[in-house]
Amino acid sequence: MRVGFIGLGNVGGKLAGSVARNGHELFVHDLDRGAAESFVSNGASWADSPAALTEAVEIVITCLPSPEASAQVLESEAGVLSALREGQIWAEMSTTDAGEIQRLAEKVQAKGADAIECPVSGGCHRAATGNISIFAGCSRPVFERMLPLLTTLGRRVLHTGNLGSASQLKVLTNYLATANLVTLCEALVTAKGAGLDLNTAYEAIRISSGNSFVHETESQVILNGSRDISFTMDLVSKDIGLFQKMADDNNIPLEISPALIDIFKDGESRYGSREFSPNIIRRLEDATGLDIRANGFPAEIVDDEPEEPGYEVTTGGI
Repeated sequence: MRVGFIGLGNVGGKLAGSVARNGHELFVHDLDRGAAESFVSNGASWADSPAALTEAVEIVITCLPSPEASAQVLESEAGVLSALREGQIWAEMSTTDAGEIQRLAEKVQAKGADAIECPVSGGCHRAATGNISIFAGCSRPVFERMLPLLTTLGRRVLHTGNLGSASQLKVLTNYLATANLVTLCEALVTAKGAGLDLNTAYEAIRISSGNSFVHETESQVILNGSRDISFTMDLVSKDIGLFQKMADDNNIPLEISPALIDIFKDGESRYGSREFSPNIIRRLEDATGLDIRANGFPAEIVDDEPEEPGYEVTTGGI
């Protein structure tokens, strides 16, 4: 299968690696030509524009940092839409706004092509190994066409319903991860302030009802001091902002969400928009003078599970 991938950043680059690793013919494009060099040197084809990429492939995947970036890639003069043809599929793997995905999908469908939104969840370390989870919003026939490719990109693939549903669920789950990160920061700083050993505190949380995916990943790089999960504060702000918009559009009076938005706005103003998101703990370190580091934790999270064939996750309860 000829697959085009636009957007080779922290997540996109790893997903594109899964495309190539599983035997598909890969075409790549990114604003930064340097991000594509490792792919081209390993057999991928470079496309000078989104339109040139679209002309060469059956499926066009975009994985970009914002809804605005996706709109630019599709709607610009040399964008995807200018070259899209009947029978192709546009797959949006960015975290985006449900209304925007529906708007762009209408333009894709007007060309006789199909659209699917398929954002991922589970961290860059799982994107690198093909073990990440994928939410897929589209019609059932389009989902079934895409499923063979999606199961090489991720391990667990959930058909969420119509276009827009996957984007909504993605920002919902990212909101929950952000809330967990902030409460873990408060817990770790409070533990240190109370004189508790941080290695012991980490294990206590890990084996208890307080445990979570975020704790087992982000708490480790917090305690190491690297704070590197290849995800930055501006991206968190974008995601939780999209979740707040979803709540506002449906007249849901949230209380914690606005506080998280304020916390990350403050973090960006203090440390820069491109600061790693777990370094939001620095706000509390600065306020208390405490150093929240401990020995024995890794500088980055690596997926130690072997890559396994993906499968569709079905709904209906456990």
